[in-house]
Amino acid sequence: MARDRHVRVPPRGGPQGPWATELAPASDPRRELLLTLLSAALARVDGRRCVREALAGSGAGETSAARPVWLAAVGKAAPAMALGAREALGERLAHCLIISREGHAPPELERASGVEVIASSHPVPDQRSLAAGERLLRWVEALPADAEPLFLISGGASSLVEVLRPGLALADLESFTARELAAGTAIGELNARRIALSRIKGGRLTARLKGRAARALFVSDVPGDDPAVIGSGLLGPASEGEDRIERTVVACVDQAVAGAAAAARARGLAVHAPDKRFEGEALRLAARFAHELRLSPSEVCVWGGESTVQLPPNPGQGGRNQHLALAAARLIAGQADLMLLAAGTDGTDGVTEDAGALVDAESCARVALGGLDVDDCLARADSGTALAASGDLLHLGPTGTNVGDLVIGLKLPPPAGADLPQAARGGPRARVL
Repeated sequence: MARDRHVRVPPRGGPQGPWATELAPASDPRRELLLTLLSAALARVDGRRCVREALAGSGAGETSAARPVWLAAVGKAAPAMALGAREALGERLAHCLIISREGHAPPELERASGVEVIASSHPVPDQRSLAAGERLLRWVEALPADAEPLFLISGGASSLVEVLRPGLALADLESFTARELAAGTAIGELNARRIALSRIKGGRLTARLKGRAARALFVSDVPGDDPAVIGSGLLGPASEGEDRIERTVVACVDQAVAGAAAAARARGLAVHAPDKRFEGEALRLAARFAHELRLSPSEVCVWGGESTVQLPPNPGQGGRNQHLALAAARLIAGQADLMLLAAGTDGTDGVTEDAGALVDAESCARVALGGLDVDDCLARADSGTALAASGDLLHLGPTGTNVGDLVIGLKLPPPAGADLPQAARGGPRARVL
């Protein structure tokens, strides 16, 4: 049945990451290949590894005459980034505050001594976001004089923590966020508007350090990778006064694109990977990607960026990546050599727990067999329902990173796909490690 085709990736612990999958033995090996390329992309921007390497390269773990480190990690990649810092800093890490989306922190952090984990709300903030914002303020105010502050910031921080300006209430924040998300406001513009509501965004939390030396590492999900925009500028340049924060972006979507492209080339496949990040409306981008995939001489196309969707009243299930994938499925219908994967690198898409979808030439036919109409589902922003019927949803769970969205297109005819050499298939069964 079509519903059995749902690509689900159960979370797991382990040194390679918190997520993994095995496709059913009867899966099309081209699907396995696409998931292998996604795996390589996510590994390249893994928050745990990127932070560990950034700190180890600076000698931060040396204990000789070193001050204790107080760490605050905020964002959807915060737990993974904190784990990397713990590995690099060792005994220097004296206190750790982690604020992330509910369900993103692994048990090893929940149980660790000296670690405080706060679960908050994303993508729409709620009372937990305000409580987390107040806790972050108290954390900054309580920094010991001999401590070295380290901040780890990733996408999602804008919703996860907030301290509102006087005269504003939670209802104002909730309605603002819902309105902007429904309008499909681009992430850079949305974060700029969020700053106007906040007492901690736009460098205002930085200003509360009063010129104190600190370090901030960022996993970027915004165009330009500007710390003034990541997390709505939670640790951006100070809004006033002295600023002595050393800022480093340790992961971005360009690296994820490079990871997928390198994995494809290592398997002998020709790759088209544009340098420019994509942005704009998902339907328009779906048309562009399908067109480029169809005309490209390459077998693999990789794009990185972030799309938007304008929501109708009372939208259905889904997110921007599912919307883009379903729109692309409509355009590649009947073209047996084409497949396309669209996914959020953080493992979520909109308000759903699915990362996106992996569609092929028969996806629309499977939607129809499920009694649904693709055009109607797109019009109602109900792509998730259609893709559940076709069995094309992609579930990753928390990935430990958040650098925006990836779209990977594959052009291989079914006979060639069925006979892919072991090297190109990534093994007898594709695994996301």
